[in-house]
Amino acid sequence: MENSILIVDDDTAVIAAIKRSLMEEPYVVYTANSGMEGLDLLKMHKIKLVISDEKMPGMTGTEFLSTVKNMFPETVRIMLTGYASIQAAMKAVNSGEIYRFFSKPWEDIELKLSIRSAIERYDLEEENRILLATVKSQASELKQLEKMHPGITSLKKDREGNLILPDISEDDEELSDILKQSGINGLKKT
Repeated sequence: MENSILIVDDDTAVIAAIKRSLMEEPYVVYTANSGMEGLDLLKMHKIKLVISDEKMPGMTGTEFLSTVKNMFPETVRIMLTGYASIQAAMKAVNSGEIYRFFSKPWEDIELKLSIRSAIERYDLEEENRILLATVKSQASELKQLEKMHPGITSLKKDREGNLILPDISEDDEELSDILKQSGINGLKKT
C-alpha cells in the first residue's frame, strides 16, 4: 500500500509549503481546502495520515479530525494551528483525536520526522490488525477441528516427540491432510 497523506487547509500557501517540503519523500500527497472536501477524498482513497489546519470555514480542524477518527479510525491525524487555538489542539490531543499538533510556522524537519513516525505507526498497527485477524481465523479453525474431533486440541507427545491422538480413525483423510499441511508426521494411536 502506498504511503498516502492528505493535507487539509483553506490556505493554499500552507498546502504548497508542506508539499514542497515533502517533494523528495516517498509519499502520495492529496490536498483539500475544507473538511468536507477532505472527507470526500478519504472515502475515495486509502489515506494513512491526515494533516489538518484547525481554523477553517465550515468545519474546524477539531471537528474534521473527530469525524475522521470515527469514520476512519486507522488513519493517523496531525493538526496544524496558526492561532491562539492551543486550547482546542490540546483538547483534541487529550481526547485521542490527534497524534501530534504543530503551531504555524512549523519546523520542516520536525514535521517530516513526525510524518515518517506517523506512517510507521500506521504500518505497525496495520500489521497488528492483520496478525490479529490471522489469530482469530486460526482460533476458529481450531474450534471447528475440536467439534469434529473432541480432545484434539489437547495433544500429548510420547518420549520420541510423536503426537498421541486418542480416538481418531487412521483413515480420516481430512485430519491427515490438515496434519500434513501443518508439517506434523509420526502419529501414534492410543
